[in-house]
Amino acid sequence: MDIFDKIKTNRGPLGQYQKVAHGYFMFPKLEGEIQPRMKFRGKEVLTWSLNNYIGLANHPEVRKADAEAAAKWGMGYPMGARMMSGQTSYHEELEAKLAEFVGKQDSFLLNFGYQGMISIIQSICNRRDVIVFDSESHACIMDGIFLHKAAGGKTMVFPHNDIEKCEHMLQRATKIVEETGGGILLITEGVFGMAGDLGKLDKIAALKKKYKFRILVDDAHGFGTMGKTGSGTAEHFGVQNEIDLHFSTFAKAMAGIGAFVAGDEDVIDFLRYNMRSQTFAKSLPMPMVIGALKRLELIKTQPELREKLWAVVKRLQEGFKANGLDLGNSESPVTPVFLKGNVAEATNVVIDLRENYGIFCSMVVYPVVPKDVIMLRIIPTAVHTFDDVDYTVKTFKEVANKLAAGAYKSENIASLLNA
Repeated sequence: MDIFDKIKTNRGPLGQYQKVAHGYFMFPKLEGEIQPRMKFRGKEVLTWSLNNYIGLANHPEVRKADAEAAAKWGMGYPMGARMMSGQTSYHEELEAKLAEFVGKQDSFLLNFGYQGMISIIQSICNRRDVIVFDSESHACIMDGIFLHKAAGGKTMVFPHNDIEKCEHMLQRATKIVEETGGGILLITEGVFGMAGDLGKLDKIAALKKKYKFRILVDDAHGFGTMGKTGSGTAEHFGVQNEIDLHFSTFAKAMAGIGAFVAGDEDVIDFLRYNMRSQTFAKSLPMPMVIGALKRLELIKTQPELREKLWAVVKRLQEGFKANGLDLGNSESPVTPVFLKGNVAEATNVVIDLRENYGIFCSMVVYPVVPKDVIMLRIIPTAVHTFDDVDYTVKTFKEVANKLAAGAYKSENIASLLNA
């Protein structure tokens, strides 16, 4: 059989919807400046789907820094991987400042968050080690775990945020490593990006008093938004010193490209020399590094950006709750709205929101959530206004009432898209 033959009949869990979903539900094009109101299929929409948490994407100082760096250095510099020819003092400066901000000895820049997380796990863990992880961990963590298992390593999952079960897994893992001579790495998230709830970092850190393990936290959605200074969810809980590896991406609050991992100097040096995704990849381009330095400076020196974000979050979440909408257990800017309905109803809700109300947000359905649940994921930012919030709350209440009344029952998605 030709290896490509199978794709003719099996397009994958998402690809099976390609013909009716492409360009609308999947791979939609939002056009124009990055701001609350953009263009979708020629119409202006109020968008709640961009992780531009504190509004840095179009901050004038950021745009100026990006433009000047691109003009001075171009997108090619430095050429080559950092280990060979792509090292610069600016890369080192950014690493030092990131480490200081999150309270660690050192940090290492990564080209991409997804790829970086996979490579961190692959580098730190060998087949004698055990990984204990939260069941709702991001896909990048899961892919790193799959590689660990493929190499013969053991993994143990605990139900989402269930500390009792987490401790049980640590007990089991401890017995295994006593035989293998390995160690234990516990992986969780600071802010879970779908439901917006926080990883129980304080309770997990407290388990260090009873068990010997290290903690790796993916704080992609917490960096820049959580904690007194914005350094992340560990700061929010006051357990920065107990988190052994702090990972975050620039793609959220930093509104850029790249990522970093921070920890003790000897561990970061090990990763610097052993992360294959960085050893064999071109260095992060200079404009992205210079731009990240400016973004970090603004996170540190303009707390009013974070304060504005949280003012918008508070008004939005309190408005939803006052109108009887279910937000689950969100404790962060990530704002999921849970409704009751099937996949067909979910698609029609989204079409109505986009076409008739001018609101663009992301839809999450089975298997990410149960079959009878629709999750509309809202990402508030510091550049949204209270008018944006009030209109969205009013609209969601109307849509929830229409859904409950059966207004969105239909199986023919394609006809609705072409109407």
